[in-house]
Amino acid sequence: MDVNHTMQFDSLSFDYEIDPKAIEVESFRQIRELTPLDGLSREQQQVVMRIVHSIGMPEVGEQVRFSSQACEKGLQALAAGKPILCDAEMVKQGITKRMIPAPPLCYLNHPEVPELAKAQSETRSMAALALWQEHLKDSVVVIGNAPTALFRLLEMLQQGADKPALIIGMPVGFVGAAESKQALWDCHQDLGVECITLLGRQGGSAVSSATCNALLRCNHNEWY
Repeated sequence: MDVNHTMQFDSLSFDYEIDPKAIEVESFRQIRELTPLDGLSREQQQVVMRIVHSIGMPEVGEQVRFSSQACEKGLQALAAGKPILCDAEMVKQGITKRMIPAPPLCYLNHPEVPELAKAQSETRSMAALALWQEHLKDSVVVIGNAPTALFRLLEMLQQGADKPALIIGMPVGFVGAAESKQALWDCHQDLGVECITLLGRQGGSAVSSATCNALLRCNHNEWY
């Protein structure tokens, strides 16, 4: 039997904000109201608010951790145009290009990486870090997807690799994500590196790139 379903939308009407600036202003008004920001520096507040904005959960603000000079060293490195190293293309694409002199670097899809990973029986995210070596010194590292990349970076630093100015370590997931971030937080002082991390399973491309973008905005005098 042939049945025709007809839906009438003529009377539908939606009331919603369309002005992008108004949306942004109201978003950050709510974020400030709902997110615990007491005791944080102005720069740290910007980072936490951007993280909350990217994930839609004010409560995650309590899971953000800053080493003692994380924002200061990150701001300096970004202002000086130091390399930004990303573990995944989604992280790279999330960083605001108008605020940086050169594109972020991501080697996950480099033609050498699959063979490196196969030879070592490891993830491509781990193997890609072999190509970071010449760029690591004073860089800003942004890891938002692969816990194995963060663990490998910690191993490289322990073995004497050049130190980045800042590690933004926020991989997401159920296997190794929380553990890798806790390891970063627990050993960053012994390794002599600055870091910003989001403890627990939550994280991801948007969260990690938002953290980098928050610092870039501070350098460009864009505050919320």
